[in-house]
Amino acid sequence: MIGRLQGRVGYLAEDHVLIDVGGVGYVVFVSDRTRRTMPGRGEAVSLYTDLLVREDLLQLFGFATLTEKEWHRLLMSVQGIGAKASLAILGALGADGVARAIALGDATAIRAAPGVGPKIAQRVVNELKEKAPALMALGASEPVVDPDPPMPAGTTPPVEADAPVPAQGDANAQAEAMSALTNLGYAPAEASRAVAQAAATETGTAALIRAALRTLAPQG
Repeated sequence: MIGRLQGRVGYLAEDHVLIDVGGVGYVVFVSDRTRRTMPGRGEAVSLYTDLLVREDLLQLFGFATLTEKEWHRLLMSVQGIGAKASLAILGALGADGVARAIALGDATAIRAAPGVGPKIAQRVVNELKEKAPALMALGASEPVVDPDPPMPAGTTPPVEADAPVPAQGDANAQAEAMSALTNLGYAPAEASRAVAQAAATETGTAALIRAALRTLAPQG
């Protein structure tokens, strides 16, 4: 299994690139979004890769981030979604956009990808809505830094009057939901407020993420 390539760009084509690694050129298929982030010919590049093996075919698919690669693998688990459709979805929405669409049950957003019809889009949402939160909560490659300074030893942090205290059994789900939201780019403070509001009516990681995203979505 080839999981990552690091070398120099040999050439850029419409749907693939060639990466020169120590004199060996690897043809790597990429999404439109990843293609736009690629450096110019001869410049250094690094891509996470996924190898598709068939009886008469070997194809490498490349991704700018590990999260994008893992979404590709998850999308490919849906019947009717092949590598081409997966790259189309990721190219249209990006990894964060796919996460939001699935968490909110937004099949219309998935349909924005070229070649993805309404039935397939709905199947993606239905089949991945329970699997997606685990991937969303994996975290980015860099840890989220708490902007608040540490409290002095022996000091109890203040609790907002309207902030519900999570039950022990649901604390892990709320922590996972907050991690997923911060990985999507929301500030820790707004993620915490949204999850706390969602926890008033929802339990479980997937339900908390969906409800919190509805709270954070732009109104109007």
